[in-house]
Amino acid sequence: MDSAAVVDLTREALWMTILVSAPLLGVMLAIGVGIGVIQAATSINETTLSFIPKLVGIAIAMVIFGNWQIAMLSDYFRAIFHRIPVMFS
Repeated sequence: MDSAAVVDLTREALWMTILVSAPLLGVMLAIGVGIGVIQAATSINETTLSFIPKLVGIAIAMVIFGNWQIAMLSDYFRAIFHRIPVMFS
């Protein structure tokens, strides 16, 4: 296996990580910013206030995006396993 194949596999793995994690991170970011704005407007400086909304948001996002994430990862790993015989020959 040459270095170009290793770089290609690494690039694909990083891109898949970004694609799969982006919806969940986006939900957490939006909830965090929203709670931060509310805390700034009301002068409530409670650090644990954003934990429950983020937890609920992630649970809802997992229900919405979970099937898509599993399908993306399954396709990716299926493609990797199909490439294994070619990589080491």
